[in-house]
Amino acid sequence: MGKAMTSHHEGGCLCGAVRYQIGEPARFSSICHCRDCQRATGSPVSGFVGVALENFALLAGEQAIYESSPGVRRGFCRQCGTSLTYAGDPWPGEIHIYTATLDDPTVLPPSVHSMMTDNVTWFVTDDDLLQRSGFGSKT
Repeated sequence: MGKAMTSHHEGGCLCGAVRYQIGEPARFSSICHCRDCQRATGSPVSGFVGVALENFALLAGEQAIYESSPGVRRGFCRQCGTSLTYAGDPWPGEIHIYTATLDDPTVLPPSVHSMMTDNVTWFVTDDDLLQRSGFGSKT
């Protein structure tokens, strides 16, 4: 990692082959409802924590990278298939970690739901978090 972190969190994949560490501050923590994340994970939603790339380090193993669409790179464990990271050209210098892969996924709770236009109708979002129709829109 490029600089010393005051607070860090570790996580990894299901089989333990890939381990990572992220440092705060987190740039965001959200729940994504987009169709691409649904297909990539097999889940109706994906929790993400975004950090500066310099605040991310692999501690063990190596991620396989899949370019799921132009300019979008998804990292996963090549042994067990766990989705671990997301990086995209619209967010240079940033990496998004799947929140549930943190050893303690409660440490950086989400503040927003994004891509609500793709929400699966049977998935009820009944909380007080802000809901956005897209990634960067205000509604």
